[in-house]
Amino acid sequence: SSSRSMSGSSSTEEGSADKDKDVAVMTSDEKEEEGPMEYFRTDYKPLSHVISNVELHFDIHPGKTTVTSTLTVQPNQSISTTTSTSESNSNSSSPATTQDFELDGDESCVSLQSISLNGKVLEKNVDYTLFQNKLKIHSLSSTSTSTESSVLKVVVQIVPEENLQLSGLYKSNANYCSQCEAMGFRRITYYPDRPDNMAIFDKVTLVASKQEYPMLLSNGNLLEEGDSDDGRHYAIWSDPFPKPSYLFALVAGNLDGISDTYTTTSGRNVQLNVYSEPQNVHKLQYAMQSLKDSMKWDEDTFGLEYDLDLYNIVAVNDFNMGAMENKGLNVFNTAYVLADQKTATDTDYERVQGVIGHEYFHNWTGNRVTCRDWFQLTLKEGLTVFRDQEFTGDMNSNNVKRIEDVRALRGRQFAEDAGPMSHSIRPDSYISMDNFYTATVYSKGAEVIRMYSTLLSKQGFRKGMDLYFQRYDGQAVTCDDFRNAMADANDADLTQFADWYSTPGTPTVSYDYTYNADEGILTLTLTQSTSTNQPVHIPISFGLLDRSTGDEVLSTQVLQLKQTTQTFTFDNLKGDVVPSILRGFSAPVKLAAKDGAMTSEELEEELAFLAAYDTDGFNKWEAGQKLYTRMIFQQMEETNSDATWKRVLQAFGRTLEQVSLNDYSIKAYALTLPSESSLEEDIGGQAVDPVAIHNSRGSVKKALARHFQKEIRDQYDELTEIMTKDSEFKVDATSVGRRRLRNTLLDYLCGIKETSEEKEEASSLAWKHYTDATGMTDKMAALSALASMDGSDLQQKALQTFYDDAEGDALVLNKWFSVQAMADVPNALEKVKELTEHPDFTLSNPNRCRALLSVFTMNAAGFHTSDGEGYSFIADMIAKIDQLNPQISSRMASSLIGWKKYTPERGTKMKEQLEKLSRSKLSPDLFEIVNRGLK
Repeated sequence: SSSRSMSGSSSTEEGSADKDKDVAVMTSDEKEEEGPMEYFRTDYKPLSHVISNVELHFDIHPGKTTVTSTLTVQPNQSISTTTSTSESNSNSSSPATTQDFELDGDESCVSLQSISLNGKVLEKNVDYTLFQNKLKIHSLSSTSTSTESSVLKVVVQIVPEENLQLSGLYKSNANYCSQCEAMGFRRITYYPDRPDNMAIFDKVTLVASKQEYPMLLSNGNLLEEGDSDDGRHYAIWSDPFPKPSYLFALVAGNLDGISDTYTTTSGRNVQLNVYSEPQNVHKLQYAMQSLKDSMKWDEDTFGLEYDLDLYNIVAVNDFNMGAMENKGLNVFNTAYVLADQKTATDTDYERVQGVIGHEYFHNWTGNRVTCRDWFQLTLKEGLTVFRDQEFTGDMNSNNVKRIEDVRALRGRQFAEDAGPMSHSIRPDSYISMDNFYTATVYSKGAEVIRMYSTLLSKQGFRKGMDLYFQRYDGQAVTCDDFRNAMADANDADLTQFADWYSTPGTPTVSYDYTYNADEGILTLTLTQSTSTNQPVHIPISFGLLDRSTGDEVLSTQVLQLKQTTQTFTFDNLKGDVVPSILRGFSAPVKLAAKDGAMTSEELEEELAFLAAYDTDGFNKWEAGQKLYTRMIFQQMEETNSDATWKRVLQAFGRTLEQVSLNDYSIKAYALTLPSESSLEEDIGGQAVDPVAIHNSRGSVKKALARHFQKEIRDQYDELTEIMTKDSEFKVDATSVGRRRLRNTLLDYLCGIKETSEEKEEASSLAWKHYTDATGMTDKMAALSALASMDGSDLQQKALQTFYDDAEGDALVLNKWFSVQAMADVPNALEKVKELTEHPDFTLSNPNRCRALLSVFTMNAAGFHTSDGEGYSFIADMIAKIDQLNPQISSRMASSLIGWKKYTPERGTKMKEQLEKLSRSKLSPDLFEIVNRGLK
């Protein structure tokens, strides 16, 4: 690789070439007095020197690990040779010869023992200084005309056993493992810990006790292993591909696993290993199959092959994120690897498949081509989420996957867009980068990538991807580099499309249309509104249906909305037509009829028609959701309309009757009411009452259950019979769909519990569902229903049985905590407080914290109690967690920062808790979230 590719300064990030301000926050000595330092995208500067080659030696002992790094350092050649017309050009002149070379290191956990340059021991405060987590080397020659390399040797000590932040090297149960993204490598040793330094980690030596840590793993290929003195052993690893420090990984422990092989299209034979703690080995098979499916899919879809001879996956119990794509050694949260019939739900299986795919796909979109700086995170994450969504859709059902992804986007990302943490997919500043691993960067980022594919076609998108890799393989680049590759490969003008990267908030699109039946001309007017008041480039997938037959009159076309208001005309139409707009959710926008464009009745009639006949799977589902939403809001505002209710009954009844819906999952989702979180976003504005939404949704659900009780019960029994005959456990689309539909029907039936007889019947049905269950999916559906049956003997019996059956299995216990945290019972808060005292609960395990506390914040009636006690409890928990793990505390704080959208009595109490937190000493991560929440 050239030095250019190591430094990755080939950026073409546009928009700030005129900003030559010398505020290099990335290299600033001073922290602002009022709080932690903020970093700005426009202050990017290339490194004066780059590390081209790395050798690491880890001597692991209990309570003390010595890390020796030998770094080959050379002046950054690309600073003067870059030819790009990039954002960084203003900062691209040769650095002065006196410029210090800076390495990052977290002084709270890294203790410097010695440092030498070209064999000469350096003297503190003469040759180098340590100041505010920076090691500055003063004695390095620094002219970019010199090609001379130096060898820097740094010896440090760390104590992984005390690292509760789970960033850097730490212990999970009895094993050592690492997590370096975004800035964890500086918690292991001193290094330029930023993604634009791509170095070859030529030799990584791990030495540890053979009895306690029989397996020693790192990136790349195993060169050598053997025994050393005193019952210790070593392994030497080498990774031939240049990588930034965030992709380094180390695992040392007592692991067991399964192995397989995969032969790539060009004939490379790859050894595949999936490891876990020995007691979980029987749950690894699905992960292995998912890995092989991912490798095949990426070859078939994007022509991308794996490039090493070995691919290792390790599952660890204590992990802040879902998984990590370290080159050749993926480290995973157990929740996204372990799966079997007894312990995993269908959703768990889908997540395992999706996350295994996601991390594998990063090998090209993230590892081979990475980000120039962390502001470009969506370059690798938005793109890779899009890839894993397409993979999951192709493996299962594209329509189902699209519905699931949009539900998730609206539930989480739209809320983020509407709150104080609103940011564009490429943020302009951060205090803690860990706070920007968000639904916006990931999920909205994936929608932006999907829009390229919609605008350019799948074939055009593939051409753009091919050019992207051809130009940038082995480099660290920017979002604009990706956009330019897409534009150049397709000879397309994507200049305006760049605004998606800098526009925060969710754009709205309103529509109005007129149809002249005599002339067969339909005129559609679209108007967009954004947070910046500047129009963005929006692809609107559009079709027309015959109002009398439901047949498609105009198949899907992509309309390009680039102005604030645009009119589109369609002629030569026959009969009466109905438009189907934003098919497949072709852009991450909110779509609504223009005010006054049609009466409430006309709009509902149209929604009812689309719910029945739309040939676009997503829009068919969407129309039903909009009808249900109108009914729920009428219930909440006590403006119930018989006409609306009649249309809702028609739509629900028609869906229930439809047997032609071969996809049981589509039917299940079409029968499911919109989630409370998406209803909150649909209201928009202020004075949201989450408890009123919860109650109104519950009322509509119960009314539907009563009205269709016989039909629902008949279908439930019919499915029970089918599934009893076809009892073999499978996770194919049909089996998963059947379970999903039957569990949806159970949920409706268990909602009928007004009288004591009804309560008895509901609890008996749920208990039978529970005891008959042959897998975790059905068990959890029944347990969820029973957990909300307050006062029923079977409620406690089911919870106790489930707990006993778990036999201490961590992931199953997480489900036990979650189901109680979400229970719709009057004393939910008290119950959750009690559970924090349970011997199986711990604040130091992220999965357990999320299972109880984060899930509780989604329990509207429990969390949003009118006295504000739910907020006070969560704020206290956040403060405790912040002492241990700032990444988890800051994520949990997002449940409190949306206070402005709620009714004043609730909002004020939420704000009081943020103010209480702000008066404590907070980690930079939590400070940033609380501070933004109070602005």
